[in-house]
Amino acid sequence: MSRGLTLLFAVAGGTAVANLYWAQPLLGFIGGDLHASTASAGWLVTATQIGYATGALLLVPLGDVLDRRRFIPGMMLCAALALIACAIAPSLGALLVATTLLGLTTVSGQLLTPLAGDLADDTNRGRVVGTVVSGLLIGILTSRTISGFVADAAGWRALYFVAAAISAAFALLLHRAIPPVASKVNLPYPQLLLSVWQVIRQERAVRWTLFLGATAFGVFTLFWTGLTFLLSAEPFSYPVSVIGLFGLVGLAGALAARRAGRLHDRGRSMPATGWGWAAVVVSFIVAAFAERSVVGIVVAVVLLDIAVQGVNILNQTRLFALAPQARSRLNTAFVTCNFLGGAAGSAAASVLWSAAGWTAVSLTGAGLACVALLVWALGRRGPLLSERSG
Repeated sequence: MSRGLTLLFAVAGGTAVANLYWAQPLLGFIGGDLHASTASAGWLVTATQIGYATGALLLVPLGDVLDRRRFIPGMMLCAALALIACAIAPSLGALLVATTLLGLTTVSGQLLTPLAGDLADDTNRGRVVGTVVSGLLIGILTSRTISGFVADAAGWRALYFVAAAISAAFALLLHRAIPPVASKVNLPYPQLLLSVWQVIRQERAVRWTLFLGATAFGVFTLFWTGLTFLLSAEPFSYPVSVIGLFGLVGLAGALAARRAGRLHDRGRSMPATGWGWAAVVVSFIVAAFAERSVVGIVVAVVLLDIAVQGVNILNQTRLFALAPQARSRLNTAFVTCNFLGGAAGSAAASVLWSAAGWTAVSLTGAGLACVALLVWALGRRGPLLSERSG
């Protein structure tokens, strides 16, 4: 796993996962154009994440049995077609269907991550996986900024056309760059899917880690969807280009993820996870008092992104250490649970915002983080550990 290939995986994965978030800072903008409320447009995020979770469940396990040199570029081409469908959607209902299909086909990043784990050696796996995951996180965060500027300049539909062209270009690059890798198992598709649940059932550490992962992504999307509503409303009333800039503030989280991979390599995964969850609690407390303060919001964004992304890579790297022959299937479980949690978080943000505004969003996030911190405390000396997870 050379540095150049690691970088390509990181950039391609970031480009792929960005497809899930183009709409997030544009909810009010898209809703107005399609004659729908901002809260109704908020379901676009939920629909995309449900599609992504479904794709992770049904498609990512195939990474253990198919030729990934063909499979990964093929999925990127399918995502390009879904992006075109988003660009030409005539109504909010049609766009909801198109974004669900986009989520279903945008699984390339989650195929590249276990492939990077397969190609890396044991002493550098945390660093390599951390770098690739950092690329995915940078894609998530910069997508909000890019979408705001492109939508302001040329409209939200142009954004999806551009993304489709980029996805097709990376499909070609990856087809040329991915080395031949033999499949790990030879199973019929139904047995392959069943084996995902077998891995989960056999390892208690997997089950506990999946819960923490889903909770982390749930509070992450809860915060960012709620933040879009907050910045679109009084007293801020920011345009989409300004809302998108807040994504750049969270880039610190991507840098933290890379460092977190090195902490795993040094055997410090479990205590670092606890500190990460404590930071999530603090970030939501700060956010609750920052409803009218840009500085306070920025502080909350930085702290939340560093904590959540650090916890995310630590969880994922520990999972990869549990069953090397089933990394794609473990990643299936991880990503499916994460994005089901993310879909629940974005849906909850729409409901909470309509009911009681930013305070309800912040307090709910803090409460969920406290639950996760308690689970970590109970599991750190037993259920979250195995002889191979470290």
